[in-house]
Amino acid sequence: MLPDRDFFNRLADAAKAETLPRFRTGTSVANKEAGGFDPVTEGDRAAEAAIRALIEAHFPDHGILGEEFGNVGLDRDYVWVIDPIDGTRAFISGLPVWGTLIGLYHKGEAVMGLMDQPFTGERFLADGQQSFYSGPGGDKVIATRPCNDLSEAILFTTSPHLYKGDIKTRFETVQEKVQLARYGCDCYAFALLASGHIDLVIECGLKPYDVGGLIPLIEQAGGIITDWNGGPAEMGGEIVAAGSAALHAQALAILKG
Repeated sequence: MLPDRDFFNRLADAAKAETLPRFRTGTSVANKEAGGFDPVTEGDRAAEAAIRALIEAHFPDHGILGEEFGNVGLDRDYVWVIDPIDGTRAFISGLPVWGTLIGLYHKGEAVMGLMDQPFTGERFLADGQQSFYSGPGGDKVIATRPCNDLSEAILFTTSPHLYKGDIKTRFETVQEKVQLARYGCDCYAFALLASGHIDLVIECGLKPYDVGGLIPLIEQAGGIITDWNGGPAEMGGEIVAAGSAALHAQALAILKG
């Protein structure tokens, strides 16, 4: 038995109960990276624990790949991929572009996914067939918008400072060709793409849990998401998502190594 939309909503609600009360409250922050800054908060840990508890109770035969508490059963047919707070830097800065990401993989392919932004009250969910939005303005099916040329595209990336060396050169080449480039939206950028507000998202250095919940949102809204070589995005790395096949092909021609 597969989970349904109601179960995904239960997972999101459980995470929201842990993250939202801690947002903009000066919650404590720990650093996971000795040589840099990789923040984690008590909200990250509490939200993931709440998500995992529900999954383990209702789908005990499924595996789990999580950011904060490690992995269980990655060789199983169904594996949940969890990022309790994607965009922790935004979270600790009071910027509401972070989100809870929950994806479900079947034999390595992302088939269902969710991105929840509790502060704005927006939830984006892919149920295996379509992508949906619920929040201010009501509930609706969402779709990417047609944009077939880089010169007309709006591009988002988390930060241009994350790119180094050759991949920086390739990213900047794409950036120079688009109509508008904006920074700093984390997972929220992918939700904007799935909803037809922007056209292109390019990222580097992603982990599976950074993208697992977002792949179905993009694909089931009519978009394309791959790595920079055109391969599957499920394991992260350098990622490009586009609202149309034509736009994806143009970006990929530049980004490919």
